[in-house]
Amino acid sequence: MVALASAAFGYGPTGHEIVGGIADKLLVNSAAEARLRKLIGGLTLERASVIADEIKAWDKNGPDDPRAFPRYPEHRNIDKQLREFWRANQPTHDPTSPMPSHHWFHYTDVPVLNAQKYSDGKIGRSQWDIVHMIPYCVGVLRGEIPENNPRQITKSIAVILLAHFVGDIHQPLHVGAEYFQNGRAVDPDKAQPGIEDEGGNTISLQLRRGTPEEMAKRVLKLHGFWDNEAVLANLTAISAAVSKEQRHQALEPAKRQLIDQLAAEEPANWRLPGNVPLDHYAEAWANEILTVAREAHERLHFVGMHSEVDQDRTVAAGAAEEKNSPDGVGYADWAARTVGEELHKAGWRLADLLSQALTSTSISAAPTAMATPPPTASLVVKPIATATTPPSVPTAVPRSPYGEYPANYKEIVSAWLKANRLDGSTIEWQSEPKPADISIGPGLHLRGYLVIFNTTEQSRPKTRSVLISNGTVISNAGF
Repeated sequence: MVALASAAFGYGPTGHEIVGGIADKLLVNSAAEARLRKLIGGLTLERASVIADEIKAWDKNGPDDPRAFPRYPEHRNIDKQLREFWRANQPTHDPTSPMPSHHWFHYTDVPVLNAQKYSDGKIGRSQWDIVHMIPYCVGVLRGEIPENNPRQITKSIAVILLAHFVGDIHQPLHVGAEYFQNGRAVDPDKAQPGIEDEGGNTISLQLRRGTPEEMAKRVLKLHGFWDNEAVLANLTAISAAVSKEQRHQALEPAKRQLIDQLAAEEPANWRLPGNVPLDHYAEAWANEILTVAREAHERLHFVGMHSEVDQDRTVAAGAAEEKNSPDGVGYADWAARTVGEELHKAGWRLADLLSQALTSTSISAAPTAMATPPPTASLVVKPIATATTPPSVPTAVPRSPYGEYPANYKEIVSAWLKANRLDGSTIEWQSEPKPADISIGPGLHLRGYLVIFNTTEQSRPKTRSVLISNGTVISNAGF
């Protein structure tokens, strides 16, 4: 199944499990968690997040084949509903089919040659793409769409699909695609018909730099690289020479550690503006990831592009060579960092989406200090205190819920930067410690003193914030 998933699906199992695992932690002891467990028979979101890919294994012989895998014997009701869902959305490449393929629900193919939003054109979009299917599932959960709908998406199936689709829509090659005509990229929304790369599934990626495992692979598909290698780069490096058992033993604890870390730290800019309704979230997320999808193509040079027949459809095939980027960051490193950020946001957004769909309450109803940091351009640098103008240090409040006031916050931050191998040689302090209550889920809070400051990263200014509690940095964010 791992090999099958990496061939044509969204984030591989590990990426989807990270997204689901983050959401599981954020929803602990919430009203939404209780409803979720009842709907999906005690499955975790981490486990549910990979099911939409797993059932693609039924495509060859159907779900009724006695040898069909997967089966869910411990969740017979879920198993039955999944089979009904597959029968109502059987695979096809015929775009005129009255029955949509369940494969179509996982992606949209917006042209990326020119900057545009989802609503700016028509090519690559459809009523059954991921931008439409996420709100469809939300509508089922909210009772706006009946459970006996033609797509056989019950509330239980809606949760399983959302656990997967929210991860998919944060994978840039599941939202944006390049279109080619006579070997060159074109914009089909501007009357330049072309053949799409279908998310890079038929394109060989040629890296200049990467891990030894990445460089050793003779056939590294562009899509598969984003699904798997870019995800695993955020975990412990594992040699390709080790056995599957050894790989799993090393991956699992690394995945658990990353999930814990990303669930405890609120990602920057994950929350949409308050005027965006829930049923428009998917389109807003797609518009956001389109800029990443465009850069994912711009950092590559496509060569030998030609049309190829894959099963019963024509696709663009060829090779993508890594360019020397102006920022000096290799494609593999840039993609790994991007994927890490997107998985982080996807986990928080999945928890929030399900919480609102099931309880009509956001997991972060109250604004938090880290959620809306001041833009770098408008930050005010405070003057350095002199002997005649000592800095005012607030007196610690006894029994404060925020802990002891960190009068030595500069030393604490400097030590934290050093421990995390970050450049602390030049620090511009943007604020003195201020009490902050950070919501990390229903009924879950981190309390301490927030400090915002600038450092230098790769010769560029980087704004960061840390939350200090009783002399220790317990959370951080970078903008």
